[in-house]
Amino acid sequence: MNKFIIAAVQMNTQDNKQDNLRKAQEFVEEAAAKGASLVVFPESMDYIGPGGSKYAEYIPEGECFRLFAELAKKHNLWIHSGSIREICDGDPRPYNSSFVVSPQGDLSAIYRKIHLFNVDVKEGPAVRESDKVSCGNDLVLLDTGDDGVGKLGLSICYDMRFAELYRILALHGANILLVPSYFNLITGKDHWEPLLRTRAIENGCYVVAPDQIGNKPQMMPAYGNTMIIDPWGMVIARASNKECIITAEIDLDYVESVRKQTYTLSNRRTDLYEIKEL
Repeated sequence: MNKFIIAAVQMNTQDNKQDNLRKAQEFVEEAAAKGASLVVFPESMDYIGPGGSKYAEYIPEGECFRLFAELAKKHNLWIHSGSIREICDGDPRPYNSSFVVSPQGDLSAIYRKIHLFNVDVKEGPAVRESDKVSCGNDLVLLDTGDDGVGKLGLSICYDMRFAELYRILALHGANILLVPSYFNLITGKDHWEPLLRTRAIENGCYVVAPDQIGNKPQMMPAYGNTMIIDPWGMVIARASNKECIITAEIDLDYVESVRKQTYTLSNRRTDLYEIKEL
């Protein structure tokens, strides 16, 4: 499919997993009613609160996958989980993982977040995501096929600050970059939109960024502003300040049209990309 509808879900995930999954099901039903072929959830869609690691599950054996597989088959659409905690054998720290389910209910891809948020700001916060989360080791590009929903470059939240990740995905054929997030309110107002629009512009890709919104139990409040951005860098859909779904038409032919105007992928000078000692 060169043209299809994509849906991005903005959630206010809380510390009751069953309530969160019930809401997720309702959002998929709503997206299907709006004609979506692909539904994308935010980071940590299943649980946000203290002691989150105890809600980790195996993929595809776990509750979240089973729910999304059933819904994907029921509505004949693709579902991207946003992210959930995935059990990491031999380590008490779970992965922060995204998975993609096909319309047949099959597991098509798993991406485990590779860039973990470890910061120590002078006179500011000190956060070490790696104390609670195991690090992934693989970049993931999913080609959904000629009758699918494009070539999906997978990432999660903090990844968006690492331009090289998205450039590699684009060079290997990605035309849609998925960035499910739980972006905090403080940095969100200054960094969220500029980073995402830049990732779209420099790679000539659609960027789909579903975000968390609202106050969280014992966690930082989330920024919201879920967005879908086209390859020219224009925001073509933006969520209001509430839980909701936004939709937009994806036109994969437009990706090629934009790339033939900017040539940022083909005009790279890889022969010079090495610093010579003076």
